[in-house]
Amino acid sequence: MSTSVTLAHATTELAASYDPNSVTPGLLGFVVFCGLGVATWFLLKSMNGRFKRIDFVEEPEQPKE
Repeated sequence: MSTSVTLAHATTELAASYDPNSVTPGLLGFVVFCGLGVATWFLLKSMNGRFKRIDFVEEPEQPKE
């Protein structure tokens, strides 16, 4: 029980000292954003290569008898 009370007290102190105007994503946010951009570029490059390999010729529909 004392652990939860201590945790609640620590959380309350952190919330009181929190300044929403000073929060920034920082280096980790930048790295994650760049990683998502690079992953998207590789996925689009792979998709484009796969689409180029598709050989599709549409045949006209056969009339039903």
